[in-house]
Amino acid sequence: MFELPFKLRRGAFPKPSLALCAALALAATSGGCILTADLPDPALDIPAAYKSASGAADTKPPTLDWWRGFRSQELTVLMEEAQTVNLDIAAAVARIRQADALAQTAGAALLPNVTGSFSGSRSRSSSTTGTITSATPLTGRGEVTNHTASLSASYEIDFWGKNRDALLAAEETANANRFDRDVVALTTLASVANAYFNVVAAQERINIATRNIASAQRIYDAIKARVDAGTGSDLDLAQQESLLANQKAAVPPLRQALDQNANILATLVARPPERVRLAGGSLGGIAIPRVTPGMPSDLLTQRPDIRRQENQLASATANVGSARAQFFPSIQLTGQGGYQSAALAALFTPQSAFFNVAAGLTQPIFDAGRIQANFDLQQARQDELLQTYRKTVVSAFADVNTALSTLKQANERLRLQRIVVAASRRAFELSERQLRAGTADIVTVLNTQLTLFQAEDSLAQFQLARLLAVVSLYQALGGGWSPRTEGPANAL
Repeated sequence: MFELPFKLRRGAFPKPSLALCAALALAATSGGCILTADLPDPALDIPAAYKSASGAADTKPPTLDWWRGFRSQELTVLMEEAQTVNLDIAAAVARIRQADALAQTAGAALLPNVTGSFSGSRSRSSSTTGTITSATPLTGRGEVTNHTASLSASYEIDFWGKNRDALLAAEETANANRFDRDVVALTTLASVANAYFNVVAAQERINIATRNIASAQRIYDAIKARVDAGTGSDLDLAQQESLLANQKAAVPPLRQALDQNANILATLVARPPERVRLAGGSLGGIAIPRVTPGMPSDLLTQRPDIRRQENQLASATANVGSARAQFFPSIQLTGQGGYQSAALAALFTPQSAFFNVAAGLTQPIFDAGRIQANFDLQQARQDELLQTYRKTVVSAFADVNTALSTLKQANERLRLQRIVVAASRRAFELSERQLRAGTADIVTVLNTQLTLFQAEDSLAQFQLARLLAVVSLYQALGGGWSPRTEGPANAL
């Protein structure tokens, strides 16, 4: 009657979707009402290898502390601090506690509900009420005292698995919240790395701009000396002065970018900007780790967002079973027992004992389509989450291919840009020597200056782009996230 989900229509699936298979298998063996027709079939198309991957696929996933591959002590400190104090991660952990509490509430329906009570009463009836006859004296009818101590219990037999499926749905939702925490943590760590690299890049570009200003000032002084000697023109001096002013004007936006990214880092580590001190460094001092993408099928267990969607889909499937069970009769058992006596001293004697036991069966007959509408709603919700799961998987493959392609092109662009910088620097040095010798054309000097300044700034930007591409690839691969199946506290 029951079977595991996810029959792959195309491609191979060496590592099955653990979370969803385990959840639905549990539902199938726990007395629930999840039928074969309720189990989703995502029909995933798993490629054998990534299109943008080069060379043989390495099945080794990134390590959990993937950021250590950049060999930056300051970055490592920021990463470790963000994991413990980041407010988004803390909020995600609070959502886990909420989901666990809801699972605890759902599990309570599987156990009897027992209540205890103790009451005492004393009453006196009026002697002037009722029908007065000659045999009825007008004296008081007396006072009545009653003491009662009892226990009452009620229990719904979960014959159709309605409550069991509701519990399973709540537990899978709690698991989804755990994977959501991992998604938040991965996003936070990637943001810390990106912001830190942007800080270092801004520092590097400021240093480049400072060196270029010094070079432009040196050329300006040389041209001014020629003008003072009568061998240069004021036009040449004005042109160099304009170039020098442009170089100085490029510094404030870079300092603004430095401050903005430093403030982003401060927010990510939950500290005011005044409490964050960054030493920074140079882009050339940051190592480039080797990232192996592994097999595409591994991505289904490495990416926490995919696992989150799996758990949400498993929760929706359990809700379908719970909604189906509402069509069938509900069997309720109730019982009460205790002691009742007019005298408190004789309350707990065998003669004062009483009990009653009852059983009831309730079958829905007409509810204006409410149960059917709820069943249709849960099926539609399941279908929505199935399509969301499929899209998440497809998007994950696209993310990895995009990151691999971006990193490959960033490496090639950086290699070519280094050639441009070397050639531009040589041209500028030659033009500067000719200027001092009085044989250079000022237009040539201006062109070589501008070309070198732009080439050096572009080199820093390309170095930053490569670092960001590596972080993007780590994030696309799940960030070294370790696949695990977590569950909330035992709801029973």
